[in-house]
Amino acid sequence: MLAGSALAANKPAKPEDLAKMEAALPEKAPAVPKKARKVLIYGNAQGFVHSSIALGEQTIAKLGEKTGAYTSTISDDPAAFDDLSGYDAVMLVSCTGHFLLPRVDVGKAPEKDATGEDKKAYDAKKKEAEAGIASYKEKEKHRFDNLVAFVKEGKGLAGIHASSDAYYDWADWGLLIGGYFNGHPYHKVTVKIDDPKSPITAGFEGKAYPIDDETYTFKQAPWSRGALHILTSLDVSAFTPDDVKKENRPYDHDYGISWIHEYGKGRVFYCAHGHSEHVYWETPMLKEYLAGLQYALGDLAADATPSAPASAAAK
Repeated sequence: MLAGSALAANKPAKPEDLAKMEAALPEKAPAVPKKARKVLIYGNAQGFVHSSIALGEQTIAKLGEKTGAYTSTISDDPAAFDDLSGYDAVMLVSCTGHFLLPRVDVGKAPEKDATGEDKKAYDAKKKEAEAGIASYKEKEKHRFDNLVAFVKEGKGLAGIHASSDAYYDWADWGLLIGGYFNGHPYHKVTVKIDDPKSPITAGFEGKAYPIDDETYTFKQAPWSRGALHILTSLDVSAFTPDDVKKENRPYDHDYGISWIHEYGKGRVFYCAHGHSEHVYWETPMLKEYLAGLQYALGDLAADATPSAPASAAAK
């Protein structure tokens, strides 16, 4: 533990948001589990901390509880990654930065021009926390390697929203999750269904859908249709002139939103939406999260063939 510093907790979900989410839960899972499944739900964030994390964690837990698709453990403690042998999949809910380091609470920073004992106490607490985190670096690498091996050896990984805003300095992460965050220029967008035959997109009934959420876009590499099976993407034909001005992939106008891919013997699902609380009480989105997680668990068969030939990978 970090002596003298408390691990920071995520902002609790509001009761009214939990009620809306529970009312929107699908009645059944798209696949019957092949065996009893256990999922680690994890929402520690070292970068931006989303207010929706706790709600997202509870949503994933309730999806399994209501449908019988899996049981779950919610933990925001990086020590959960010391031994993943008891799990069949890991679900990351808006984890950011080096999320396998502990996030500590050093309290509210004093005003910039503050002096005296308050500033001294804060500076001392911050220094202590930074020293404590530095001591975790070796453990962090071990935990990261555990997660990569966990998937390579046949287990599953699923990620929501900010899970792609992490580990830019460790290339294996971009390859594992499928891409790196490149900005969020859009909120009100239309999402088209790239693979309407996939059981993961069945909740959308083949129809494009509008959504108002912080919409992630992805860096030119490693995101690629030559490596990923794209489930949904932005409908650029619906862009306004102002939307066009905001494009950060003008070279291909290609903005994936959700995808799957195989990684070693394992499976990965990712969905870029999930910033706003309201996303967690939209039934079609909950169906996609559940189906994507069941794919990652190995219970739901879905075509993971890359969406484009390797020669058509991102330029």
